[in-house]
Amino acid sequence: MPAILVTSASRGIGREFVRQFAADGWQVIAGCRDPGAVEAELRALGDRVLPVAMDVTDLASVEAAARAEATPIDLLINSAGIMGQGDDGPGAVDYAEWARVLDVNTFGPVRVLDAFFPRLAAAGGAKAITLTSGYGSIGDAGSGGSMMYRTSKAAVNMAMRARSFQLRAQGIVVAVINPGWVRTDMGGPSARISAEESVRAMREVIEGLTLEDTGSFRNWNGREFPW
Repeated sequence: MPAILVTSASRGIGREFVRQFAADGWQVIAGCRDPGAVEAELRALGDRVLPVAMDVTDLASVEAAARAEATPIDLLINSAGIMGQGDDGPGAVDYAEWARVLDVNTFGPVRVLDAFFPRLAAAGGAKAITLTSGYGSIGDAGSGGSMMYRTSKAAVNMAMRARSFQLRAQGIVVAVINPGWVRTDMGGPSARISAEESVRAMREVIEGLTLEDTGSFRNWNGREFPW
């Protein structure tokens, strides 16, 4: 039975990944900051769903989750992310908030990937996917605003690009995917696509990724994004 680890599994896109993979018979490790608060809801998605305590900003928490079992993990979905301050123009930057956004969006995915690396390597042909954003594309940036969020996603793109070279020898495919503008708490009710549509499309993209694609930046519909 293949196994997947999803971070921020209690809501939004992460929760939809849990739902779809559980429905397809995968063993799903659902990482949550407070699994007790959502355990019943997550377990209702399937008897193969295992809620696990994991705060991506806390290295000890991430490493404890990684050590809890030794079973191989075939797919990692780094889904945790926050927007932070949107109005962050000159003179309006809350630097403590910017550090928090970087901690969640940039450092968090690296902590998780590094901690679970042995279990990904043990799977043979595993894939490690981090959800990024079009706002993280320097080449596609057409407006200002949301500097905190933009820089955090541009940084995690580079971090995963670097890791893709380092983990290639172990057969691990590392990539970042923009899920699109999705109707979630973060994306808002006016967003163009549902979480179900986004995840279903991203799953097709992920399924098609090979070691030749490691280090790539893809859109939810499969097209390559400019860095």
